[in-house]
Order: sequence, then structure tokens, then C-alpha cells
Amino acid sequence: MSREPHPTERPRERAFLCGLILPGQPREAEGELTEIRSLLEAAGVDVVGEGLTQRRRQPSPATLLGRGKVEEVRAEARALGADLVAVDNDLSPAQVRNLERAWSVRVVDRSEVILDIFAARARTRQASLQVELAQVEYLMPRLRRMWTHLERTEGAIGTRGPGETQLETDRRLLQKRVRDLRAQLKVIEARRQRVVRSRADQFTVGLVGYTNAGKSTLLNRLTGSHELVADMPFATLDTRTRKWRLADGRTILLSDTVGFLQRLPHHLVASFHATLEETLHADLLLHVVDAAHPDAAQQIDAVDEVLAGLSWTSRAEVLVLNKIDRVADPLDLMLLARGRSAEPVHVSARTGRGLDRLRRLVAERLDACSPLVDVSVPAADGRTAAAVRRLGALEEETVDEDGGRCLRVRISEGGLGTLKRIASEDVRFEVVEAGPGLLEDPEGEDPHVDPAELAGEAPEGDRDGP
Repeated sequence: MSREPHPTERPRERAFLCGLILPGQPREAEGELTEIRSLLEAAGVDVVGEGLTQRRRQPSPATLLGRGKVEEVRAEARALGADLVAVDNDLSPAQVRNLERAWSVRVVDRSEVILDIFAARARTRQASLQVELAQVEYLMPRLRRMWTHLERTEGAIGTRGPGETQLETDRRLLQKRVRDLRAQLKVIEARRQRVVRSRADQFTVGLVGYTNAGKSTLLNRLTGSHELVADMPFATLDTRTRKWRLADGRTILLSDTVGFLQRLPHHLVASFHATLEETLHADLLLHVVDAAHPDAAQQIDAVDEVLAGLSWTSRAEVLVLNKIDRVADPLDLMLLARGRSAEPVHVSARTGRGLDRLRRLVAERLDACSPLVDVSVPAADGRTAAAVRRLGALEEETVDEDGGRCLRVRISEGGLGTLKRIASEDVRFEVVEAGPGLLEDPEGEDPHVDPAELAGEAPEGDRDGP
């Protein structure tokens, strides 16, 4: 007797979307639920229907949405056979409980969806611990609705008298887990800080930006690395630092980190604070923007808001408008640059277009904070001469009567300090020109790409190979 085959894989969940739009909240150009839809798809959930939104001056304390909209969502979710309803807002435990009773399906809010994606993408131990810490802190105030059937344990034989309820036990265990996670993260963060301090002699550049803006693609293109690139939110959770060799031979460090998001959960930002700080301590920040995204302006504001929340101090920053090969109207690029003191750099990390301008700009910024130094090296000291060439950009070399060499080099402050530590007593240093520090708009070629160029083909040197 034959049996019908049964699938062994877990069926994909079907989600219906809804959300509340409050006054002053930025609207998404393609509909208010576009971002939560992409987040759910990245989490492996099938989204059904178009979703429903409601505009209110303030949320309902009990259900977030108004009574009529709650009934409308219930009818739509039931008609479409949804397994869960995803709300594009953060919900209180009481609101989740009331909505699950009203809709008779599981309810998840925006933070829970983001945490689920982070948990699935975490690969290193630090990322896994950071995600678990954020999940535990998210879970703690929601214990009551999970254990309502065990809040009271009195009455049965063996349970009378003083003691903890199940709710109190779980809260105590979670608090202990939070302390343990923070202690483990503190050890890892201290080790990473030592690694960062060991790079003090090198110029560092950090990539920041909205999730899925193309930061990892840009990192691979500039450094020749092969980091994971995926057209999905939060493909990168860990800070990745790679060597970037400039045209003059100097090497700098380029770091990529987790992308930002509008209304990013605060406990998630707190958990990943150390990871973000590693990039924000860079000498120069490249703010990468998906210029082809209809909500690019709102995404720029969201990144600026997160940076401000991290106590980010004033630092040289370059706005890099990426994916210009997909921009339909070049005037949109001009609008994105409005209000910026310096012109942005227009690039396509996928095709390589505009990257030469970006390289020249970074080299100019490096020169701006690098003094010009004459280093007199004895003829027999080849080790120091090699270190000079490795740490800086050699501009001139002369040989004296005794065979000694005078190397005029453009070198960073950190590199100069390292060179002085390893050089012998016979080496002499003379600063010819002090570095003025990072310039907001250094003189030289304008990094801005003429929007008229976007109508033509990319130059031969900027095209992808076969």
C-alpha cells in the first residue's frame, strides 16, 4: 500500500502587513509598508495582500490601531489565510496580547522582525552574543503575556508557602543571562580595542550607511576582497576591515559594518554599540547611499540620526552616492546633495564607475593630515629605508656624499610615530610641512560627477571585465 509523500521542510509563513503612521513620521515613496515587506521577505516569510495603514494623531494604548481598523485587519488576514500579522511599529506587551486575541493569529512587531533577521545572519561569536543580548532585553518586559498561566503556583500540594512564581523565576534567570552576556562581550570588545589601537599608525576609513546601500560591494571593489554580497537587508553584521592600497603605494584600512535602518530598535543599537564604535573611530567616514532608492533622502536622515545617537563627534565625512548606473533622472542626485557643504562623490560599485575619483579624494584627505618629512637614513640602514617606503608616500630621494639617503615622504602622524620608534639613533627627522588635518573640502579635482555624464557610457577603465 503506497503512501502519499509529505513534505519534510517547514512551510513558509504567510504574513499580512499593517501599520500606524503618526504625524511627522517620514513617508516611504513607494508606500508606507515597503520596508517592512522587504524585511519579512529577508526573514523567509511570504507576504500576502497589500497591507493596511492608518493615520492617527496618537496610537491607541490598547491596540495601537483604532477599533475599526483592527476589525478590517482581522477580516483581511482571515480572507488571505495569513499565519501571522506583522505590525510596522513597536508594540507594548499589552498591545500584542490584545491584538492576538482580536485577530486569532500570531502578532510580531517591527523590532521582532529585525531581531529575527539579525539572529539568522549572525556568524561570529561577537555578533551572536550581541543579537542574543538584544533578544533577551526585548523579551524581558514581555514575559507576563508568555507565562500568564503560571503566574500563580499556590494551592497544590508541595507548592504552598513562600517561593517564586514562574514569572519571577524566568525574570531572574534572564537578568543573570544579561549579566553573563555583557561580561562575555566586554572581554571580546577589550580584545578588539587592542587590535584597533595596534592600527593607530595607519589611516583608517569607515563605511557607514543604510542597509543594502552597497557598502560590501564597494569594499570588495576597492580592496579586491570577496566578502558576502547579497541584495537583502543586513547581509553584514560584523565589522570587516581590509587593506586598501592606493595608487601611490600607501596602504590604508577600510572597514565595513552593519547597516542602519529607520526606527532601528534602541536595544539593538545598544548591543552593537561596540561594533559601530570601531568604525566611527576611523579617520574618515564614507557615508554610502543608494542613490537609486526612492527614499534615499529619508535614508540619509536616518543614518545621520543613528550617528548622532551614538554620540558621534564632528568628523570628516564624504557622501558617496552609489548605484548611479540605476538613477533614471540625474537631477535626483543634485537634490540628494542639497544642504551639504561639500559635493558628494558619484560612483557605481557594481560597474566601477567613479571609483577613480573616490580614490583621489581619499588620497587627498590622507595627504591633508600627513606632514611632509625629510628622513635622513645612513647608507647601511636599509631596514629603516624600507619602513619609510612602506609607511608613507615617497616624493623625493637623494643620496649624499657618504652614501646616506634623504627620503622626502608624505606620512601620517601615526606612521611617523611608528617610524621614530623603530628607527636607530642615527636617523634624523625634519618636518618640512605640517599636516593641517582632515579637510572638509580639500583643494584639487572636484569629486563631483557632472550629471550630464550619466547619460553616456562609462569610460573603458571603469567597466567590468568579462
